Amino acid sequence: MSFPSLKIVVVGGGAAGFFGALAAATPHNYVTILEAGRQPLAKVRISGGGRCNVTHACFDPAIFIQNYPRGSKALRGAFTRFQARDTVEWFAARGVQLKTEADGRMFPTTDDSATIVECLTKTALSKGVNIRTGAAVVSVKCKTTQGRDNLFVVELRSGEFLECDRLLLATGSSPIGHNLAKGLGLKIVSPVPSLFTFKLSDPRLKDLAGISVENVCLQLPKTKFKQTGPVLVTHWGLSGPVTLRLSAWGARFLYENNYQSDLLINWLSEVHPEEIRTKLLECKSLKKKAIINSCPFSLPRRLWERLVIAADIDSQKPWAELSNKGINKLILELTQGKYEIRGKGAFKEEFVSCGGVNLKEINFKTMESRCCQGLHFAGEILDIDGITGGFNFQSAWTTGWLAGQNMKLLPNI
Repeated sequence: MSFPSLKIVVVGGGAAGFFGALAAATPHNYVTILEAGRQPLAKVRISGGGRCNVTHACFDPAIFIQNYPRGSKALRGAFTRFQARDTVEWFAARGVQLKTEADGRMFPTTDDSATIVECLTKTALSKGVNIRTGAAVVSVKCKTTQGRDNLFVVELRSGEFLECDRLLLATGSSPIGHNLAKGLGLKIVSPVPSLFTFKLSDPRLKDLAGISVENVCLQLPKTKFKQTGPVLVTHWGLSGPVTLRLSAWGARFLYENNYQSDLLINWLSEVHPEEIRTKLLECKSLKKKAIINSCPFSLPRRLWERLVIAADIDSQKPWAELSNKGINKLILELTQGKYEIRGKGAFKEEFVSCGGVNLKEINFKTMESRCCQGLHFAGEILDIDGITGGFNFQSAWTTGWLAGQNMKLLPNI
């Protein structure tokens, strides 16, 4: 008995593209991945410092979506169909065990991204997926034929043309993918950078590179953007998880302001303001002991000294001579210090942007375009971005899987 078959083309050989291809592959469908680069899964190879942060150990979709500055509402339903637990089980079923680190990030137990790359590649080959590298796509056209589904014509830079019944665009946040989507009638939200460090030039931080503080609150004044967590002082300014999170949530605001903004820093976010005052007053009992030599908080000594000086206090002055006015100024410096962001830095080799295909134009049950039947999307080509911790990979696995599951379905005949 013969079965009708489908020709399926996936543009983009990254995490989302591979997962979409694997989910779409059946013995009766012809699935081809077109990757412009020399190697597929390039971002998977370098992610997590070469270890690949596959996902995050949170298995409640309602909580998981809180880590997406853009796309959380659309992903809520998607994660009820394929979530982090499903990702863990998918890899485990193919011999890849994941481990959970203290902060919730999940990596292969080998601590090697090659484990994930090999798993995806071997699975694709075993399913008969055709992986083509150096296959840059320059245009896609949709041909509507009376009495049948859309037919897509994909043109490669080499001049070759491919026809397919289903098309998945999973090109990441590249302009090429956005242009292909626009050419097929979809609206694009202008992409801007997300997940970056802050450039600051401030005497309080000069020569403090390498100093880290665990629970710091960073806030962009007169906005709703505020995050708390570990911060790292660098040669150029601030990095660390809390900086990256704030950059993600405030990505568009900072872009629109040319990455020039005030920044409020609370170095003691875990300590109640009244407790701060009480501890400083208690230090006055130290009498002749110099202020610089006895910090009542868990702050690096050099940072403490800079903050004391910034409050116009002689750091060598004994605690007994510290006035109430001095205490008030020191509290402000510790909890509401005003700094100036004067540009953005990079974040490792990974680039995440917000923007992409407008989510209102996508059916998130199938990842299919609402305006072009047979056209699907997955991964960072969409206006979805998560903070660090495995969230961007999880949205890639989820949207790829949903697209693939739907693409392999035969039309009603």
